[in-house]
Amino acid sequence: MKIESHIPAPSDDLDLTLAASSFAALGSEQRLCVLRALVRAGPEGLSIGALGERAGVTGSTLTHHVKVLAQAGLVTQARQGRSIICAAVAYDQVRHLSEFLLNACCADSTAPCEDHNHG
Repeated sequence: MKIESHIPAPSDDLDLTLAASSFAALGSEQRLCVLRALVRAGPEGLSIGALGERAGVTGSTLTHHVKVLAQAGLVTQARQGRSIICAAVAYDQVRHLSEFLLNACCADSTAPCEDHNHG
């Protein structure tokens, strides 16, 4: 019995690399709390102080987590006067991450996927 392996196309490799990078950035409860607080705040974002209060993360730990999320392209930081404002900017990227996981749902299954909804 010959087993065929799936060798991803170059675009699949890129998608996999981007997805892995994004999921790595989200691989912390505290970073998820930070991103969630920013998503809840909307496009105007939050000052570092307000973000820390809402997310329950403060100081250098918050700075580190915001930096990781910013490097992944999930949030931005901008100076407004003496404050630094953080905002979630990658709503489409987060949506694409879920689609990345679900777009091939049950593709290799012999049974139809009728017992769950992929949105």
